[in-house]
Parts: sequence; structure tokens; C-alpha cells
Amino acid sequence: MAEITNFRGDTQPVEQMSSIDRAVQQLILRVGDRVRKARERKGIPRRVLSERSGVSPRYLAQLEAGAGNISIGLLERVAIALDHRIEWFVGEEDPWTSEVVKMASQFQTADKATQQAVMALLSSSGPGQQKAQRICLLGLRGAGKSTLGRMTGEALDLPFLELNREIEDHSGMPVSEVMALYGQEGYRKLESQALQRVIATHDSVILAVAGGIVAEPMTYNALLSHFHTVWLKASPEEHMGRVQAQGDDRPMAGNPEAMEQLRALLSSREPLYDRADARLDTTGNTLQQSTQALVALIESEGFLG
Repeated sequence: MAEITNFRGDTQPVEQMSSIDRAVQQLILRVGDRVRKARERKGIPRRVLSERSGVSPRYLAQLEAGAGNISIGLLERVAIALDHRIEWFVGEEDPWTSEVVKMASQFQTADKATQQAVMALLSSSGPGQQKAQRICLLGLRGAGKSTLGRMTGEALDLPFLELNREIEDHSGMPVSEVMALYGQEGYRKLESQALQRVIATHDSVILAVAGGIVAEPMTYNALLSHFHTVWLKASPEEHMGRVQAQGDDRPMAGNPEAMEQLRALLSSREPLYDRADARLDTTGNTLQQSTQALVALIESEGFLG
């Protein structure tokens, strides 16, 4: 007779489990299976996921095997580390077989012309009208979004905004405190609201956004629909060097696998960043060279009409 450990830690035959215990066990198995699939799809080793999430490798192994009764707090850590919403892991509908996710996957792998045609069909107005003269810079931390955005804004006589600054001004507290008080979900909600305010109040602007905004589907789709987007690329080594040059040694301090984690993060987000209208590789360029290249790209793509 098959036995299983229920959520209270008691071992008992499956046939003798209550309907509630069976439902809980099915949820634990479902969450574990989806965490494993999400990690494998992104090519992230379990030890790297452990470093990112702060959840031990042993606990992650138990979770993926359906033998770990993970808390909501720890699951949120894992979800953030995998760039997924926590709902993806607990919902009854399989996120990898739903029609919405299938369509999103097909959209991400389609060529640029197809993506633009789909967005035009879904938009109530033409893409040019919707995007106006709004330009958004995407990329990982250290891509140069803030510095290049400010310098390009001056060169083109456009206002420059940072979405995190808008969040801070509206909430009255630093982003670090927003995260501490409201968590990742609270921050994402404020991020979405800040983006809608920028869209409503600026027809001409250069906006820099946090690197993780691409992991929030609704917010990212709104961004792609209302802004001409540019992915600022750089090598992982240059990303890390720029962050350290700003006086922040936290990425490397006591973490010998920091570069590996950065490579994994860049790899997992690359398909999302690649949905941008244009991309600019700034590896090895000076600020002046990158600014000139960004100005030239904006003009050649006709982002300002």
C-alpha cells in the first residue's frame, strides 16, 4: 500500500488521507514540479538558484521532489529568483500549457515584423500614435541606462526620467524601503502605476527602468505598447565592472559565484529584452561614444517622428 507524508509530517497510506490532505499534497507536488521546470527552462543550476533566493540547496531539492512543504515567504523568494510571479507556481492551470502562455511564447520567438503587426492589431490606435515620442531604455543594472539616458536627453532636448525615482517621489520613501515594507509584489504594483502616470503625462520623454520590469508581463506589455524601446547591452564583465566603479562592491563581496549568477540572469532575461524595438551594445565604448551611437539609433529608427 502506497504511503505518503502529509502536510503535518505524518506518514500514512494515500487511501487513508483526507480530501484536504490530498489536495494539499497535490499542491506541494505541483509547486515542486513547476519550480523544477522553470529552473531547467532557464538553465539555472540548483546551487545558483539557492544563492539567488537564499533558500538552501537541500530544501530546494526537497521542494522539487514534492517532499518539501515550503512557506509562502520562501516560495516568493524562489519566484523572484526565477523571474516568475508566485501565482505561476500555485495555480491549478498549468502555466506552460495554457493558451495565453503558448501565445506569449510564440510572440517572443517571432521576428520583429510579426511582433509589430500583432501589436498593431491589438492596439486601438496605430503603434506610432501610441508610442508618440516616448523612448525607454532597458537592460540589466550597469547597462548605463541612467547616465546614457540623461546625456541623450540633453543632446535631443528631451526630459529624462527614472521610473524608480518616480516611485520614490510618489511613495515618499526610497525603493529599498518600499521593498522592505511591501515586498516584491507591492513594488511591482507601484512600478506599474508609475509607468501609467508617465504615459499619461509625457508624450516626449526618455525613460530608464529597472532591469526586472521585463519579468512582469502586463507592465512590460504596456511599456512595449507606449514606448520606443532600446535594449542597452554589454558583456557580463562590463556590467559587473560598471557596478563596482559606482562604488558598489556588494555583487562580488563574499560571493565567488557572482559572475556566474550574472551570466545566468542575463541569459534568462535575454529573450525578454530582445522584444525591444532596437538594441545597442555598449561594450568597450566610452560614454561619449555610446551617447552618440544612441542618438544616431534614435534618429535612424525614426523614434522622434
